Amino acid sequence: MPNSEHANFPRASFFRRFGAIVYDLLLAVAVYMIAGAIGFGVFTALTSAGLIEMGGFEHVSDLLNGTPLYKGIYQFWIALCVGLFYIAFWSHGGQTLGMRAWRLKVQHPNGQSLSVITASARLVWSLLGIGNLWILINGDKLALQDMMTRSEVVVLSKEANQMRNWHGV
Repeated sequence: MPNSEHANFPRASFFRRFGAIVYDLLLAVAVYMIAGAIGFGVFTALTSAGLIEMGGFEHVSDLLNGTPLYKGIYQFWIALCVGLFYIAFWSHGGQTLGMRAWRLKVQHPNGQSLSVITASARLVWSLLGIGNLWILINGDKLALQDMMTRSEVVVLSKEANQMRNWHGV
């Protein structure tokens, strides 16, 4: 459903987006660490229960890092958790915590929030943040992920950024 209150705000500059990226990077590292601890705990429990053989490795961490299949699954789990962090916030309110601090919101030009599928596509097209460099050569202040998902990042007024107007995660 479109939010006409947020449809006419100016698009965010590269430097404003960069500020939010730095803030969110700290949160993403925390998600990474928690997901890693959970993943390692599950892996340790599976080896302790005998469901995964140690295969000559002395420590569980050696088994995890020394076996390409287990290491790949573990890294995929962590990347999935970090990706879901962004997808959840972008599709439920349009703001991560860093974006909220910088009064930014990702949305469609009519003010409509992104769907989970669009937020997922945005994550892929952002190329781990590199897609934002496109703003520096694009006069419309659109990043690669904005163009590919028909979305935009806008700067909200202080009033529009207040918690009562936010329907985030």
